[in-house]
Amino acid sequence: MYDLQKKASLAAWRKLAEQTEADLDPEEQYDELLKAADQMEEQGLITSAEWRQLVRDAGNVFTLNDEQAHH
Repeated sequence: MYDLQKKASLAAWRKLAEQTEADLDPEEQYDELLKAADQMEEQGLITSAEWRQLVRDAGNVFTLNDEQAHH
């Protein structure tokens, strides 16, 4: 059960991360990614190391989307 919930939560996080700027404002997407990572950590689905990686990944998604928005 735990593994299925973790996989589903991470899959949802990745799906959100892959949305394009047309779907979501980059800042809003970044906020939603951070909230989702926080929720997974609070629920004990991910470790603090996994949380840090998701936060880094969210930053990379934001930077990439923000750069694309200005080109």
